[in-house]
Amino acid sequence: MQKAQVHVSSVSNTCAPGNVTGASNNFVPESALDGQQFMPSSSALGLEILYESCKQVYPHQPNPLQVTAFIKYWLGGPDPLDYISMYDHPGIPELHIPPHWHYISFGLTDLHGDGRVHEPSGPEFPSGFGFELTFRLAKKSGEATSPPTWPAALLQALAKYVFHTGNSFFAGDHVSWHCPLDGSDFECRLQHMLLAEDLLLPPVQGPLGSVKFLQVVAVTEEELQISQHWNGTSVLELLRRVPSAGGPWLVADMQRQLSLFELQPSFRREVEHGIDRDGCSLSGVSARCHWEERRVTSKTGSAWRSPEDEEEDDDSSSQEDEEDEPEAAAGKATLGRHRPTPTDSESTSGEIWPIRRLYKGVHLTLNLEAASLLPVVLRGRLRHDRHFTFKAVAGETAVTLLTGRVGGALASPSAPLVAKGPWLQILVDSEWLAKLESDLACLQQPEGVIIHFTIAYFFRLFLNIFKY
Repeated sequence: MQKAQVHVSSVSNTCAPGNVTGASNNFVPESALDGQQFMPSSSALGLEILYESCKQVYPHQPNPLQVTAFIKYWLGGPDPLDYISMYDHPGIPELHIPPHWHYISFGLTDLHGDGRVHEPSGPEFPSGFGFELTFRLAKKSGEATSPPTWPAALLQALAKYVFHTGNSFFAGDHVSWHCPLDGSDFECRLQHMLLAEDLLLPPVQGPLGSVKFLQVVAVTEEELQISQHWNGTSVLELLRRVPSAGGPWLVADMQRQLSLFELQPSFRREVEHGIDRDGCSLSGVSARCHWEERRVTSKTGSAWRSPEDEEEDDDSSSQEDEEDEPEAAAGKATLGRHRPTPTDSESTSGEIWPIRRLYKGVHLTLNLEAASLLPVVLRGRLRHDRHFTFKAVAGETAVTLLTGRVGGALASPSAPLVAKGPWLQILVDSEWLAKLESDLACLQQPEGVIIHFTIAYFFRLFLNIFKY
């Protein structure tokens, strides 16, 4: 999500699950061109490139079934994907690849090159967002000619997220969905997604730019959590090794009731070793978070003040140091282009933010879902001298946890709590890290956590966790 991404390797779901359960009235299935061969016009250069890529894989299906936007996005319609083609793959039994439907989107890249949807970029740059989405769904017994259309609606919902936020997807990303992907009422365990490279559709280069094909992979809650604790790419490789969990081509079987680690318990040890060796690739998430600075004045005594509060404080000991940022220290990670706040010292409104050392303490509030990642952050990020950021869903508030070996940081051992506008940095030393790991171990089973609790650390950080 390089255009407007808070985190590097993961995507938080902001699409409403209800968007997945069916197509809008504008989004209808049809057979392309009433039985004629589906051929793009000579002016639709991007569409032609995609069509040729599909033709290389499915030369005997020139006229695939399609779901199409009746009113195109560039004519005011609500659906950003012009088409989703649905190809019939017979499977390869000797490779443990079952018969399945292969869904391919058309519209996240520049199809026309005339600026109607995407700004023209040229062949040396990504076309549009640089990728199209695909999905593979195992056929049900007796399902010969009529592919379900819910995967097309799912791809459309993901495309809406990309268009509305400007965030892109990358191989290894995950999407938390929290409902059955097919919108069914039965106890479907596939309720989340990972993103992988589609093995049958390699990247292509065309006159309107480069295009990658990213496959949406259906996963269980446990598989999603392991991808957060470790990394999505490694979890995808484990799924490829188990035919009933997706197999080499990561084909979704919506009837699957066992997670990868129930099917192959020995993988748990492999995952534990991988986390200890590699750490966690997740560098941040969107969350419900808020922080306030502790202020002590002669008039009011101890009080809390949020970074949005503009009232004057008469306590001169709470310094506001307008100083240059420290030089990057030698370390394993740096805070640079992945900062959660605007670059340099300006907000999105153009306001210049001073650097402030918060000597009196900070009160940090997190929702339980975000806080449940703290054990992962401590083990997989801080233990490997990497930073992690909680970014507020609304507004510019952000909280970054880091160690002294993260370069380019504002916080330091002598000033472990530093703020720049609404961006708070908390430097965690080895003593503090050990105490946090001990006190927050209960968050590994968040369903057992009480509604809320508060923990104080050395009278500087007060952590408040709410179940909301």
